[in-house]
Amino acid sequence: MNPGMKLFLVILIALEISFTENLVVNLILIAVSFIYIIFQKISFKAFLALIFVPLLPAVAMFVSQLMYGTAGIGFAWILFTRIYAYVFLGATFTLTSNITDLALALEQDFRLPSKFAYGVLATFNLVPKIRQQVKIIKTSALMRGEVLHVWSAKLYFKAILSSIQWSQNLAEAMTSHGFVEDAPRTHYKVIKITWQDWSLFIGSIVAVQLLLFFIRN
Repeated sequence: MNPGMKLFLVILIALEISFTENLVVNLILIAVSFIYIIFQKISFKAFLALIFVPLLPAVAMFVSQLMYGTAGIGFAWILFTRIYAYVFLGATFTLTSNITDLALALEQDFRLPSKFAYGVLATFNLVPKIRQQVKIIKTSALMRGEVLHVWSAKLYFKAILSSIQWSQNLAEAMTSHGFVEDAPRTHYKVIKITWQDWSLFIGSIVAVQLLLFFIRN
């Protein structure tokens, strides 16, 4: 599916289950998302993260509802499964979509300004470099006998200074390569919305509405 449409589909379904209280639908969404992710052949490490990372907040919601809520254990299970539904729905997008394709789709199909689309793309591509720079800053501080912790303001100040320099270099590089905002552009990779995309989008939305309408707790 078109990455932009997939993103909006996930957001719409997540918003809808936020305002409904249906345990069975939550479980169905988790199961369908799980099957979809399995067929995408994600790594075992990512799969374990999907299971165990949401466990603490989900258990916290469950226990809080049992101890302080008035809706009973049924609503506690709804809150528990809702957390996992959010996570698995999000994973169907984040683990199966390419950030470059998403940026191109938002620019070409959803009229997102080119400057913003390529700026976001550049930011994501700078993340590994930022991590490396943080390690360099920490190592340099250690050579001076100074330990920079995660909460050290000096660490973030130096990282911000490096980011400002990179942003200036990036802006100059884009200009030198002929990037002009609002000017007509060609694309090396064209991403279009096909009828299959529309069929999957509308079909998924309709399927969720039918589940919510016919399935009662």
